[in-house]
Parts: sequence; structure tokens; C-alpha cells
Amino acid sequence: MTTAHRTCPICDAVCGLKIDLDPAGRVTKVRGDSDDPFTAGYICPKGASLGQLDEDPDRLRHPMIREGDEWREASWEEAFEAVERGIAGVIEKYGRDAVAVYFGNPTYHTMAGFLYRVPLIQSLATKNVYSSGTIDHMPKHVACAHLYGDPFAIAVPDIDRTDYLLVLGANPMESHGSLFCAPDMPARLRALRERGGKLVVVDPRRTRTAKNCDEHFFVRPGTDSVLLLGIVHTLLQENLAEVSLDVAGLDELRALTEEFSPAAAELLCGVPAADIARLARELAAAPTAVVYSRMGGSVVEFGTITQWLVDVINILTGNLDRPGGPMFTRTAALEVFRTGQPFEYGRWHSRVKGFPEVLGELPTATLPDEIETPGEGQVRALINIAANQVVAAPNGPRFGRAFDSLDFMVCVDPYLTETTRRAHVILPPPRILQMPHYDFLMQIVMVRNYTRYSPAVLPLEADQRSEAEILARLTLIAGGAPLQVPASAVDEGFIEQLLTGATQMPGSPVEGMDVATLRATIEGDDGPEQILDTLLKFGPYGLSLAKLKEKPNGIDLGPLEPRLKELVCTPSGKIELTPEPIVADFARLRARLAAPVPEMLLIGRRQLRSNNSWLHNVPSLVGGSNRCTLHVNPADVSRLGLGDRAIVRSSAGEVVVDVEPTDTIMPGVVSLPHGWGHAGSSQRVAAQHPGVNANALTDELVVDVPSGNAVFNGVPVTVGPYTL
Repeated sequence: MTTAHRTCPICDAVCGLKIDLDPAGRVTKVRGDSDDPFTAGYICPKGASLGQLDEDPDRLRHPMIREGDEWREASWEEAFEAVERGIAGVIEKYGRDAVAVYFGNPTYHTMAGFLYRVPLIQSLATKNVYSSGTIDHMPKHVACAHLYGDPFAIAVPDIDRTDYLLVLGANPMESHGSLFCAPDMPARLRALRERGGKLVVVDPRRTRTAKNCDEHFFVRPGTDSVLLLGIVHTLLQENLAEVSLDVAGLDELRALTEEFSPAAAELLCGVPAADIARLARELAAAPTAVVYSRMGGSVVEFGTITQWLVDVINILTGNLDRPGGPMFTRTAALEVFRTGQPFEYGRWHSRVKGFPEVLGELPTATLPDEIETPGEGQVRALINIAANQVVAAPNGPRFGRAFDSLDFMVCVDPYLTETTRRAHVILPPPRILQMPHYDFLMQIVMVRNYTRYSPAVLPLEADQRSEAEILARLTLIAGGAPLQVPASAVDEGFIEQLLTGATQMPGSPVEGMDVATLRATIEGDDGPEQILDTLLKFGPYGLSLAKLKEKPNGIDLGPLEPRLKELVCTPSGKIELTPEPIVADFARLRARLAAPVPEMLLIGRRQLRSNNSWLHNVPSLVGGSNRCTLHVNPADVSRLGLGDRAIVRSSAGEVVVDVEPTDTIMPGVVSLPHGWGHAGSSQRVAAQHPGVNANALTDELVVDVPSGNAVFNGVPVTVGPYTL
């Protein structure tokens, strides 16, 4: 029996695990790593199931090629040759913009997924780049970009030192703190209250977090921005603001929010005016305070305004960038994603609807438009990496129809899913325990400065390829390089690219050094590990991969410290409280608020033992509370005459679903969890618990305009009894 140390790669909490394996390499037990200084032994049901997930017999082990409606196994060389013919054929006939690339959520949690993203995009030289960022967190990036100039300047609640936490549209007890890496959130929230602090939750559902807070307010879905405007109005009108940072636009902000008094906000969001004003006064009076919002405040029609207001309130109350308030993590690896230059967007636009590029991407919601609309630049091929848009994207069924029409699609994915079964080639990455792991992106949103590296636990077998080699080969193919060029050539080129970029960063610890000198310092492992070693050595703590390997339980690098001044890179050098693109979106907000309120609104639902669409094939994670049902308030059940099943209709489609009456959801709102709809799946456990696809109801035609983010909450629906 051996024990391996591993960071859980499933969600944002990056929990440390101890994994027991028998002599054959099979997982016998997964435990929390009590010696991890950050996660301290915490483990959730998802992490405990890592062995089952890793050993899932339905995972693909060999490349798959589709011939008609039938799939067959293929060798890696045959599969890569098929990909080369498909991609090169489309480029030769239609040009490079005819190929699109999509990066799914798991690519944010793997080393190769992070490190090969830029080289693949650059090799393709296409404008059609998409990712799960525009069905998730893009409003936060855009809000921070306009405020601070840096889209990655995302402040995280210093939860262990704060006195007051206001949570809107987030359920950290079950999410563990999305874009807010804080393992064992239940214990952290209990500690907040036990030390005399206050936890307030605003949500259309009485979530697990709301059940354990001091005060919970129901709010009409999609109107968090109005409630926050009422708070800003009160802070400014009652002279409660305490702004110590260098800001621009304070007078303009006062004028912009003047019409949104608490009384006016109450009419729109449903939270009593007296409570809105009291929340503002409590935030201002608390010794330290944080406002935090996540999915519920992002995947709505005005997600960017909502996320902007979150930071604005944290600024106005004097809490941003100080202990106990929202703070910025200092990562162990050199932050090559920070350019030090003011944020730019709209460098190109989508062909059909004219959406501006943001962070080098176009909105996921418009990908079907680009596939289905004829003309120059029509997307005819797709490289799809770890994504299941048919279930995860707005109006998922339309994505399925669009993918069916592609000339060619290759997927990097371990499963035959609702999306990958439409591909022509599937390239399966290795099992989780066969890959090294380092959370590059999660490191920027941790509530302590911390780092941990996990080497591969199990070796690759002879007929497997590493994720790095798979993506390297795709990069070579995209760039037109012959397949006989070793995949390691991409590693070499990418190392130089990263180091060159690092030397160009103003204030970089390696500024002024040439690439040759930097390369001379590199030693140790190949590929992604070699790159990580370099970034650690020139990071702020002077670490190395060897030092991380000596500390398999992780390294605590201390509490968060103020660092906003080094991050602000707006043209004015100040925090811009009223950036023009956000102010311009107020016209759209006012028009929406003047429209009639739909009778019923649909929202999503976070589930502790679920994560998007890819954990429903693990036996220990299905059933119980982890079910796909429609949550309906009992008053609405009676009013609508609902029985055991209901039919839910929207402008995009309809579903028939089991009804679960519950007073945890406010009247006029229904809730479906995200990521289900596995009827007919080749994943045997998932097929036995299929649920329905909530994204058959969401509308890809509605987006948050400044960010292009899709809208999943506050969707107008009608609900009625279902009869055969």
C-alpha cells in the first residue's frame, strides 16, 4: 500500500488529499490531507470520490474516430492524421477564421490546459476563440478591467479576518467559494459568526449558506444590481462613504445613482427599502466588511453592472485592499497573465452579431450564429477542449444542431458526451492521477498566499499520451507543421514565448534579461513542469519546482497583504469608479426595469455533489439530494395546479420535469440545477439518472452586453401541470 499527495482538481477549493493505493495502483481510500497548511484536512464528497472518478470504466482510453454513426478505436498516429486532414482541409478551403477553438472549464484546472492555451490560439490565428469564461465569470473580469485596468485584479474576501460578509447570488457553503478559494467554507463562516461577525445572504433561494446566516433576504432574480445601487445611493447621500484610495469619478457616481433610492430599489428587487438602507449603514459601520457575489450575480442580464457595484461598495466603505476586506492574492509563480498595460477590448468583433472581443474571446452564446450563418468566415471546424456545450451553454440543443453541421470537429475529452458524440475524432487525456497538477489560475483567488504541486501519481501506459503532448500536437497541426516534428518542439517554443513575455512586463523581476540567460537557469523536468519551475524561480517568493516537491503537503506563504497600487494600470493611474462602457449600459438597465415583470422566473441551483455536467457518472455522487428536480414554492404549486410533474416553457424550448415543492424558494421563481440532461448517454450511471437539460430553456439571444456573458438566471418561463 502506498499513499500519494494530491490537490483535488474538481472545483475552486483546491483541497489537499491523501490517496491510498494498492500494489496494482487502484485507489482504496481518499482522505483530506490534515498536514496541508491551507486546507487542513477538509474534504467534500466530490474529493472523496476522486478514485471512482479516476477509475470510471466509461472513460475513453484510446482515440476514437467516427465513421457515420459508428465509433471505432484508433491509434494515436491515425487519430492525429485524421485531425490534420480535417483542420488543414478547412483552413486550405475557407481560411483560418473558419476554424474555432473552445476551452471548457476543466482546462482552468490542468497544467497543460493553462500553458498550451495561448500557443494553440496563436498557431490557429483565428478570431473565433471561445471558452466557458463567457458562460461563467467574464462579468467579473470586465468589471475589474474597467475599474483597475487589470482584468485579473479580482479581490477575494479576507474571510478569516472580516467582521461582516454580505453574500449575493452565491452559495459558498456548497460551492466552497467560487472565484474565492477558501476550503472548508462552513467552518470559516461559523468562525466569522462565533467571533461576533455577521453573515447576510441575498438570494432568491434559502440556500445552505442562507440557512446558516444571520439574515437572509429573498430578491427577485436579476435585480441584485438594483439592490446594490440602493446601497451605493445610501452611502453617498448619507455621507457614509470613506474613500481612502486614489479614485476618479466619485461625483459622477453620485449623480448616476441618485435615482436609485432604497424606496425605488424596493419596487424593483423586492427587498424592503428600510433593509437596503440598513445594509448600507451596517457595511459602513462595521470595523471590516466585504460584499461578495458570484454566479447568481454574473449569469444575469446585467452581470457586469452587478460585479462592478460589488467592488464599488467595497471601495466606498474603505474596505478594499485592507485586512478583513477584499484583498488580492500574491501568487507563487510569476504572473505572466498580467501585462501592466491598460485593458483593451473590441479589437475585433464577431462576424454575425458584432459582439466585441473581450480578453481575446468572443461570447459562447454567438458560436451557433457563426457556424450556421453562411458567408466568408463561417465557422466550419471546431477544436473543442473539455467542453460539453450541448448541456452547459444557453439553448444547448441549438449548439447540438450547429455541431452536427460542422465539416470537422475534434474533441479532447475522456467521455462520449452529449457534445463529443457529434465530433469526428475524440482524443482522450490520461486519468487524473496520471497527470501532474498545479493550479495556475486558482492561485490568484486564494484567501491566503499558498502554493502546492502534485506530481503524477501513476505512470502513463505505452498506448497513452499526456495532455501536454495532445495539446502540443494540436498546436503543431494548427500551425501547419508536419506531424513528424516532435511534440517537444512546441514545449521549446512555448518556453521562449513565456520568458520573452516575462521580460517585457514592466517591473518584472526578470526585466531586462535575455531569453538565453533565462533559459540557462532552467533545469529539471520537461514540458509544463519545466515552465512551472521557471515561473516559480522568478516569482515573488523565489521558489522552485524542487522546493515544492520537498513539501508535498503545500507551502503556506502568509496572509494576504495590500497590493492594489501595483495592480492599477488604468490610463489615469486611478481607480475609475464610472467607466464609460458601464455607464453606457445604464440605458439598457433602465429600459429593462421599466418592462413588465414576468409571471415566473427560472434560476439555477448549486449542488454539493455535482459539478457542471461531468460528475454524474460517479455512483456515490448521484441520488439523494443530488437530483434534477424543479424547486417550486408551495403557493405556486397550488396556484398553478401542479402535480408530480410540470412542463416548463421559455422562448428557447421546453422540458418536462419532476416537481419538488419547497418553501426554500421565493414565490414567482422556479429552480433547476445546471449540467443535467443525460438521456441516452453512453455513460451508464448518468443515463440511469438523466434529469433534464436546464439549458433547453435558456436563451442564447440574451447576453450581458459589456461582457458577452450568457444569461442563465432570471429567465422568463411559464410553468404548468404535465399530463400524458
